[in-house]
Amino acid sequence: MVELPPITLRLRGRKVVGRVAFALLLLGSIAVGALAGLIFVYSSDLPQIRALEDFRPDIVTELYADDGQVIGSFALQRRILLSYEQIPQVLKDAILTTEDQHFEQHWGVDFTRVAGAAWRNLLAHRVAEGASTLTMQLAGTLFLDRSDRTMRRKIQETLLALQIERHYTKQQIFTMYCNQIYLSHGNYGFEAASEYYFGKPVGKLTLPEAALLAGMIRGPSYSPILHAQRALARRNIVLDRMARADKITQAQATQAIALPLALHVEAPHNTLAPYFVEDIRKYLEGTYGTQTVHERGLRVYTTLNVGMQRAANQAIRDGLHAYDRRHGWRGNLENILRNHRDTLESYEDEDWHWPIGKGDYVTGLVTAVDDKAATIKIGPYRALLTLPDFAWTRNRSPKEMLAVGDLAQVSIKDINGVVARVQLEQNVGPQAAMVAIDNPTGEIKAMVGGYSFDESKFNRATQAQRQVGSSFKIYVYSAAMEEGFTPFDTILDAPFTTMSGGQPYSPHNYDEKFEGMITLRRALEGSRNVPAVKLAEKIGMNSVIDMARRFGITSALPPYLPVTLGAADLNLLEHTSAFTVFPDDGIRIDPHMIRRVATYDGALLEQAHPAVHDVVAPDVARTMTAMLEDVVQFGTGMPARALGRPAGGKTGTTNDFTDAWFLGFTPQLTAGVWVGYDDTAVSLGKPETGAIAALPIWLEFMQSALADKPIEAFQNVLPLEKLALTKDIKVDTPDSAPTETSEEPTGADAPPGNATAPPGIAPASKTPPLEPVQPPKQTPISTGDPRG
Repeated sequence: MVELPPITLRLRGRKVVGRVAFALLLLGSIAVGALAGLIFVYSSDLPQIRALEDFRPDIVTELYADDGQVIGSFALQRRILLSYEQIPQVLKDAILTTEDQHFEQHWGVDFTRVAGAAWRNLLAHRVAEGASTLTMQLAGTLFLDRSDRTMRRKIQETLLALQIERHYTKQQIFTMYCNQIYLSHGNYGFEAASEYYFGKPVGKLTLPEAALLAGMIRGPSYSPILHAQRALARRNIVLDRMARADKITQAQATQAIALPLALHVEAPHNTLAPYFVEDIRKYLEGTYGTQTVHERGLRVYTTLNVGMQRAANQAIRDGLHAYDRRHGWRGNLENILRNHRDTLESYEDEDWHWPIGKGDYVTGLVTAVDDKAATIKIGPYRALLTLPDFAWTRNRSPKEMLAVGDLAQVSIKDINGVVARVQLEQNVGPQAAMVAIDNPTGEIKAMVGGYSFDESKFNRATQAQRQVGSSFKIYVYSAAMEEGFTPFDTILDAPFTTMSGGQPYSPHNYDEKFEGMITLRRALEGSRNVPAVKLAEKIGMNSVIDMARRFGITSALPPYLPVTLGAADLNLLEHTSAFTVFPDDGIRIDPHMIRRVATYDGALLEQAHPAVHDVVAPDVARTMTAMLEDVVQFGTGMPARALGRPAGGKTGTTNDFTDAWFLGFTPQLTAGVWVGYDDTAVSLGKPETGAIAALPIWLEFMQSALADKPIEAFQNVLPLEKLALTKDIKVDTPDSAPTETSEEPTGADAPPGNATAPPGIAPASKTPPLEPVQPPKQTPISTGDPRG
């Protein structure tokens, strides 16, 4: 008989296997269910990937000069979009070799890399290496908070990456990545970073430059500006990986590794014309909204001329520093060694972070000083300061002024290698402003609102209201010419008292002298105050104010005679625009800063069509042009003759030298300059007139701005000097007599003795008026111009 136990054992074995298989299947089902549930939970609040079809990253709004150069930008994120075709192969290789070698093969997750990274992290007992693919990085950047290090965020990033790979091609994903990644210092995307760090588009990147940018993907800790050595080491790792991946040869890698970082950091574009750019920003935000300006990437084509703006910047700085040198050395320098603030070896000044060139005014650190010379450190340069470099201070030894550790202002005269030749300067006290307008178009070509936008955002070219001195007389004489007067009509320059605002008013000339019977030509040329007031009284102040309004003056103008001598506040832009009427043959074109505005895609939003105003008849404009040419040739504006081309203009200086003006024009260009302290109670000091403080700034600017322009004469304008030969005029002082050139204001336009200025007009004289309430002292009245 056959025994049964072995059969029983086999049946029991099958039962055990079945139970184990069932248990595994159950566990697997539970795991799959749990994973499915986890995926469902984590994916339930994921954004829809198809939203990427309508996604538009924040784009920089760019401002362009009249020749297409970028002069400014506005953005929450500085980003310039690239297409796939614009990305050079060297940059593609650097990015993929470093961040995702299997980008073309995987479908969102590189499992081989994940396993390798997990093993290395296990051995290191920490997270030593990540395994995010480019697609995962893109997903995290676009939709998630990558600073979140939790498993939830990682799973969501993986799921998003898988979806992105399903809906988009590799080229689309790579392009989105290159436009989205953050590369420090406010730069998003490789194009913005390339222009910022190297001053060139990505298409011109060299191998080491491309490797440096690829190495910065890891984060701001690899910034080549803040962490140069770390960035250099990371760049070299990228180059080594590219060689091992056969993207470059070993020889190419070795050669590139030997090179320094060689950054060419571009100063923010807004530094060229910050006041101009800021005024445009205010306009754009008011017109299109803040979000559109800072996120939608407008294209703004402005009227600014880069060369003229640079000339204006330089002229303003040169003029203010020249003023400061005339008024002596003040000393009291900041010292980094005082209170152990810093050391000579570690100190880095903000000025040193940007390119330094000839003509710049920068901060230098005194590292050594003796009786003969001082050694100055200026970033990578060294300068030796000797007696000729500080002779203006009237000190004989640098030890009298400087100490080791002092921060001293210097101007760069020349640079040879690492050696700079400098002149000692100091921080300037007053401010200055300038506007330049193209006569044929009304386009603003240059604007400076102050010495430093960083120190003061107040735009003195458009916001400040200052008394204009004798430069206001152009409105008086224009009104007179329109009413039939001629430059050769005579007027008596003699003591004179009249009523203005119900009070006696006796204007004085700045030199307290009188020339008797003179022509109107000489009265304007020499900026005589008494004749100007008499002329205004003859034609009526309402006619004068009406003329100023036609010239575009919108500021308040009380109808009182002291206004004739500039006792009303105007702003520089409107006053300069008014002067364009003369070279423009009697018309005025509204000054403007924008030619057109378009969307990022090129759709036109607005285009400039400036209004054109008929101000005076052409013969009046030509007569005034001839008279203002005489001011430059023979009168108070004679220093402008150095321009070497036909020009007209008018100086202006207020009482106690608080404001200095010069506004002048050629057939092509009109420019106005104002100099003064923001506090109107502070004087520029003797003898800082319009001809001394403001005119040299105008002259330096015009010489540079017109250097490549042909010399033109004013059309249909007959020189008064030639016309005078045909006139038989009886005068006490001939037109050919020298004009006074060095007198100072004497309260000439104030009522003498017990008289007072009309209501709303500050008294020019220091003699107290009879009125019980005296206007504030910080509002000086114009005396007429000591030099015009």
